Amino acid sequence: MTANLQERITDALSRIRNNRVGTNVLEAEMIRDIATTTDGRVRLSLFLSADDDATVVREVRQTLQQVPGVTDVRVDVKDASASRAPGASPKQAPAPAKRPGSRALPVMGQEPQSQRAAVPAPTPIAYPHLGNIVAISSGKGGVGKSTVAANLAIALAQQGARVGLMDADIYGPNIPRMMGVNAAPPVENEKIIPLQAYGVKIMSLGFMIERDQPAIWRGPIIMKIITQFLRDVQWGELDYFLVDMPPGTGDAQLSLVQATMVHGAIIVTTPQEVASGDALRGAKMFQRVAVPVLGVVENMSYFICPHCEHKHRIFGEGGGKNLADELDVPLLGEIPFFSGVLSGGDRGEPIVVSEPETPAAKALYDLTGRLTALLPRREAVAHSS
Repeated sequence: MTANLQERITDALSRIRNNRVGTNVLEAEMIRDIATTTDGRVRLSLFLSADDDATVVREVRQTLQQVPGVTDVRVDVKDASASRAPGASPKQAPAPAKRPGSRALPVMGQEPQSQRAAVPAPTPIAYPHLGNIVAISSGKGGVGKSTVAANLAIALAQQGARVGLMDADIYGPNIPRMMGVNAAPPVENEKIIPLQAYGVKIMSLGFMIERDQPAIWRGPIIMKIITQFLRDVQWGELDYFLVDMPPGTGDAQLSLVQATMVHGAIIVTTPQEVASGDALRGAKMFQRVAVPVLGVVENMSYFICPHCEHKHRIFGEGGGKNLADELDVPLLGEIPFFSGVLSGGDRGEPIVVSEPETPAAKALYDLTGRLTALLPRREAVAHSS
């Protein structure tokens, strides 16, 4: 790194403020491991805590992109709570200013774990303007959960519904690619403006981090991101708000149900028993936290021979139906295996857009009709942003 470029980068970063601690991101030790190449590419690590505003990632990237001599910027986001070396003691944060009539609280880390009061789970907040909030979930990866979420959102929008799609799969945010959009969302009046495609408003962590960056984050950071996507994005008035969840039953699922009132969950599986068994655990998790399971979608149910039009159950049979029966919920759809679904998702043209007359697209339209029957379109609710 040349001295001049180093000075310009340092000067630019020093102007980005961390309002949580009242200083810039350099003095707050949020920025580490700055490296550049001779052709002006910059790479650095940005450490976020649960209380930091996630939009600082975009601010750092955009600020450095304006620095003369910088040709490319990569920001690797890391969990500040996981950055300490094993056995190292956490830094003592300065005690917050005491408000009149308030009781001073101990700084975490100053008392034994056994003496700390249990932190209650946050109370879910209702967001009436989001309409029906539906989680699209699965027990394991690779079953087509994001494909179902993207096509379902578009199909709803094609029917005239106001639809938002939140990509909560922080470990593998695929919605930007499947929907054919990927850019830093703008901010207006301290609200993030969602991107749009095919009539659907979209927000994804994939808009804010590098494509190949792993998200090695713990629960508090995940909760922060999900809450910010619900609260700080200018969604407007919606009829349906679909949330593409990561596979499994981890922090993201719990964070969503703790952050807001989820009206229902759709469980996506494939016909194999190993997939439906994992999906059962995911469905039971939603039921345990009082989120109704609306139904099951079996993806890649069968293959239709292009010559004889016979249905071939190449991945097994009955997994989705058995799961639905065990949960006592309807089997909402059986989506056939079709190569156009895969290729369309890869190029950002979901099958209901690229080939709406195919059996796969028609099955997804049927799924849309069954969902709207379970969750009728709601009237817009007046609110203040």
